[in-house]
Amino acid sequence: MDIILFGPPGAGKGTQAKRLTGALNLPQISTGDMMRAERASGSDLGKQFDDYMSKGLLVPDELVLALFGKRLAQPDAAKGAILDGFPRTVAQAEALDTLLESLGRRIDTVVSMEVSLDEMIERVVLRRTCEGCGQIYHLRYNPPPSQGACGKCGGKLVQRADDTEEVVRKRYEEYLTKTAPILEHYRKKGVVKSVDGLGGLDEVEGRIKASIAPPPPDQT
Repeated sequence: MDIILFGPPGAGKGTQAKRLTGALNLPQISTGDMMRAERASGSDLGKQFDDYMSKGLLVPDELVLALFGKRLAQPDAAKGAILDGFPRTVAQAEALDTLLESLGRRIDTVVSMEVSLDEMIERVVLRRTCEGCGQIYHLRYNPPPSQGACGKCGGKLVQRADDTEEVVRKRYEEYLTKTAPILEHYRKKGVVKSVDGLGGLDEVEGRIKASIAPPPPDQT
Protein backbone atom coordinates (compact mmCIF):
# COMPACT_ATOMS: atom_id res chain seq x y z
CA MET A 1 0.00 0.00 0.00
CA ASP A 2 1.41 3.37 -1.04
CA ILE A 3 -0.06 6.39 0.74
CA ILE A 4 0.57 10.12 0.36
CA LEU A 5 0.04 12.38 3.38
CA PHE A 6 -0.82 15.67 1.74
CA GLY A 7 -1.26 19.20 3.07
CA PRO A 8 0.30 22.64 3.43
CA PRO A 9 3.45 23.33 5.49
CA GLY A 10 2.73 22.72 9.17
CA ALA A 11 -0.28 20.45 8.55
CA GLY A 12 1.34 17.73 10.65
CA LYS A 13 2.26 15.34 7.85
CA GLY A 14 5.64 14.38 9.32
CA THR A 15 4.31 13.81 12.82
CA GLN A 16 1.41 11.68 11.64
CA ALA A 17 3.58 9.71 9.21
CA LYS A 18 5.85 8.69 12.09
CA ARG A 19 2.85 7.62 14.17
CA LEU A 20 1.39 5.56 11.32
CA THR A 21 4.51 3.57 10.47
CA GLY A 22 3.96 1.03 13.24
CA ALA A 23 0.21 0.70 12.79
CA LEU A 24 0.48 0.17 9.04
CA ASN A 25 3.86 -1.60 9.02
CA LEU A 26 5.07 0.76 6.32
CA PRO A 27 8.15 3.00 6.32
CA GLN A 28 7.88 6.76 6.26
CA ILE A 29 9.60 8.30 3.26
CA SER A 30 10.17 11.96 3.99
CA THR A 31 12.03 13.89 1.35
CA GLY A 32 12.26 16.77 3.83
CA ASP A 33 14.18 14.61 6.33
CA MET A 34 16.37 13.18 3.59
CA MET A 35 17.14 16.60 2.16
CA ARG A 36 17.98 18.00 5.61
CA ALA A 37 20.34 15.07 6.19
CA GLU A 38 21.94 15.75 2.82
CA ARG A 39 22.31 19.44 3.73
CA ALA A 40 23.96 18.51 7.02
CA SER A 41 26.40 16.22 5.21
CA GLY A 42 27.84 19.20 3.32
CA SER A 43 27.72 17.35 0.00
CA ASP A 44 27.34 19.17 -3.30
CA LEU A 45 23.77 17.92 -3.54
CA GLY A 46 23.13 19.08 0.03
CA LYS A 47 24.39 22.56 -0.80
CA GLN A 48 21.96 22.71 -3.70
CA PHE A 49 19.11 21.71 -1.38
CA ASP A 50 20.20 24.35 1.16
CA ASP A 51 20.13 27.05 -1.49
CA TYR A 52 16.40 26.49 -2.04
CA MET A 53 15.15 25.35 1.37
CA SER A 54 16.70 28.20 3.37
CA LYS A 55 14.68 30.61 1.20
CA GLY A 56 11.45 28.65 1.54
CA LEU A 57 11.51 27.65 -2.14
CA LEU A 58 10.67 24.28 -3.63
CA VAL A 59 13.64 22.15 -4.66
CA PRO A 60 13.73 21.42 -8.44
CA ASP A 61 12.06 18.20 -9.52
CA GLU A 62 15.15 16.48 -10.85
CA LEU A 63 16.95 16.77 -7.49
CA VAL A 64 14.00 15.50 -5.47
CA LEU A 65 13.25 12.64 -7.85
CA ALA A 66 16.84 11.42 -7.76
CA LEU A 67 16.74 11.28 -3.97
CA PHE A 68 13.28 9.75 -3.80
CA GLY A 69 13.90 7.03 -6.38
CA LYS A 70 16.92 5.83 -4.45
CA ARG A 71 14.91 5.55 -1.23
CA LEU A 72 11.92 3.81 -2.76
CA ALA A 73 14.18 1.07 -4.09
CA GLN A 74 15.30 0.03 -0.60
CA PRO A 75 13.97 -3.33 0.73
CA ASP A 76 11.85 -1.91 3.56
CA ALA A 77 9.74 0.02 1.04
CA ALA A 78 9.15 -2.97 -1.25
CA LYS A 79 5.54 -3.48 -0.13
CA GLY A 80 4.61 0.18 0.12
CA ALA A 81 5.38 3.38 1.97
CA ILE A 82 3.92 6.46 3.60
CA LEU A 83 5.05 9.42 1.52
CA ASP A 84 5.52 12.65 3.43
CA GLY A 85 6.36 15.84 1.54
CA PHE A 86 6.39 14.24 -1.90
CA PRO A 87 5.18 14.86 -4.56
CA ARG A 88 5.06 18.66 -4.44
CA THR A 89 4.23 19.43 -8.05
CA VAL A 90 2.00 17.85 -10.66
CA ALA A 91 5.11 16.97 -12.68
CA GLN A 92 6.49 15.11 -9.65
CA ALA A 93 3.17 13.32 -9.20
CA GLU A 94 3.22 12.19 -12.80
CA ALA A 95 6.84 11.04 -12.45
CA LEU A 96 5.94 9.21 -9.24
CA ASP A 97 3.05 7.45 -10.97
CA THR A 98 5.43 6.31 -13.70
CA LEU A 99 8.01 5.11 -11.18
CA LEU A 100 5.44 3.17 -9.15
CA GLU A 101 3.90 1.69 -12.30
CA SER A 102 7.32 0.32 -13.26
CA LEU A 103 7.29 -1.46 -9.88
CA GLY A 104 3.77 -2.79 -10.35
CA ARG A 105 2.43 -0.34 -7.78
CA ARG A 106 0.27 2.78 -7.57
CA ILE A 107 -0.84 5.40 -5.07
CA ASP A 108 -3.70 3.81 -3.14
CA THR A 109 -4.78 6.80 -1.03
CA VAL A 110 -3.97 10.51 -0.81
CA VAL A 111 -4.89 11.82 2.64
CA SER A 112 -5.40 15.59 2.43
CA MET A 113 -4.91 17.15 5.88
CA GLU A 114 -6.88 20.40 6.05
CA VAL A 115 -5.58 23.29 8.21
CA SER A 116 -5.79 27.11 8.00
CA LEU A 117 -2.86 29.45 7.32
CA ASP A 118 -2.99 30.89 10.87
CA GLU A 119 -2.85 27.39 12.32
CA MET A 120 0.05 26.50 10.03
CA ILE A 121 2.07 29.49 11.22
CA GLU A 122 1.53 28.60 14.88
CA ARG A 123 2.41 24.98 14.30
CA VAL A 124 5.62 25.73 12.43
CA VAL A 125 6.92 28.55 14.64
CA LEU A 126 6.39 26.43 17.78
CA ARG A 127 7.90 23.27 16.27
CA ARG A 128 11.13 21.85 17.69
CA THR A 129 13.28 19.06 16.24
CA CYS A 130 15.80 16.81 17.98
CA GLU A 131 19.31 17.18 16.55
CA GLY A 132 20.08 13.59 17.52
CA CYS A 133 17.22 11.39 16.31
CA GLY A 134 14.99 13.77 14.35
CA GLN A 135 12.02 13.43 16.71
CA ILE A 136 9.57 16.31 16.21
CA TYR A 137 7.86 18.13 19.08
CA HIS A 138 5.42 21.01 19.27
CA LEU A 139 5.41 23.33 22.26
CA ARG A 140 1.60 23.34 22.24
CA TYR A 141 0.38 20.03 20.82
CA ASN A 142 3.22 17.64 21.66
CA PRO A 143 5.62 19.26 24.15
CA PRO A 144 8.84 17.45 25.10
CA PRO A 145 8.92 15.91 28.59
CA SER A 146 11.95 18.05 29.43
CA GLN A 147 12.41 21.57 28.08
CA GLY A 148 15.18 21.69 25.51
CA ALA A 149 15.86 17.94 25.55
CA CYS A 150 14.42 15.06 23.51
CA GLY A 151 12.43 12.54 25.52
CA LYS A 152 13.49 9.78 23.13
CA CYS A 153 17.28 10.15 23.02
CA GLY A 154 18.11 13.15 25.21
CA GLY A 155 19.36 15.14 22.22
CA LYS A 156 19.20 18.92 21.95
CA LEU A 157 15.96 20.39 20.62
CA VAL A 158 16.34 23.13 18.03
CA GLN A 159 14.15 25.36 15.89
CA ARG A 160 14.97 24.84 12.25
CA ALA A 161 16.16 27.91 10.39
CA ASP A 162 13.22 27.70 7.98
CA ASP A 163 10.60 27.42 10.75
CA THR A 164 9.68 31.12 10.71
CA GLU A 165 6.46 32.96 9.84
CA GLU A 166 8.07 34.68 6.86
CA VAL A 167 9.24 31.41 5.37
CA VAL A 168 5.89 29.71 6.10
CA ARG A 169 3.96 32.42 4.25
CA LYS A 170 6.28 32.13 1.27
CA ARG A 171 6.03 28.35 1.28
CA TYR A 172 2.24 28.62 1.50
CA GLU A 173 2.17 30.80 -1.62
CA GLU A 174 4.31 28.19 -3.39
CA TYR A 175 1.99 25.48 -2.08
CA LEU A 176 -1.13 27.15 -3.50
CA THR A 177 0.37 27.68 -6.95
CA LYS A 178 2.48 24.53 -7.39
CA THR A 179 1.42 21.85 -4.90
CA ALA A 180 -2.33 22.18 -4.34
CA PRO A 181 -3.11 21.25 -8.00
CA ILE A 182 -1.83 17.74 -7.20
CA LEU A 183 -5.13 17.04 -5.46
CA GLU A 184 -7.02 17.42 -8.73
CA HIS A 185 -4.54 15.05 -10.38
CA TYR A 186 -5.33 12.35 -7.82
CA ARG A 187 -9.05 13.17 -7.53
CA LYS A 188 -9.37 12.08 -11.13
CA LYS A 189 -8.05 8.71 -9.96
CA GLY A 190 -10.58 8.58 -7.11
CA VAL A 191 -8.01 8.18 -4.33
CA VAL A 192 -8.22 11.50 -2.40
CA LYS A 193 -9.62 11.51 1.16
CA SER A 194 -9.86 14.80 3.10
CA VAL A 195 -9.49 14.88 6.89
CA ASP A 196 -9.66 17.68 9.45
CA GLY A 197 -6.09 18.35 10.59
CA LEU A 198 -7.09 20.16 13.79
CA GLY A 199 -7.19 18.48 17.18
CA GLY A 200 -5.02 16.22 19.31
CA LEU A 201 -2.51 13.87 17.73
CA ASP A 202 -4.53 10.76 18.59
CA GLU A 203 -7.69 12.32 17.22
CA VAL A 204 -6.09 13.27 13.90
CA GLU A 205 -4.39 9.88 13.63
CA GLY A 206 -7.76 8.19 14.10
CA ARG A 207 -9.27 10.22 11.28
CA ILE A 208 -6.41 9.29 8.96
CA LYS A 209 -6.70 5.57 9.77
CA ALA A 210 -10.45 5.72 9.15
CA SER A 211 -9.89 7.42 5.79
CA ILE A 212 -7.52 4.74 4.50
CA ALA A 213 -9.40 1.75 5.90
CA PRO A 214 -11.02 -0.40 3.20
CA PRO A 215 -14.79 0.07 2.93
CA PRO A 216 -16.97 -2.58 4.59
CA PRO A 217 -18.22 -5.33 2.26
CA ASP A 218 -21.51 -4.64 0.54
CA GLN A 219 -24.21 -6.50 2.46
CA THR A 220 -26.86 -6.05 -0.22
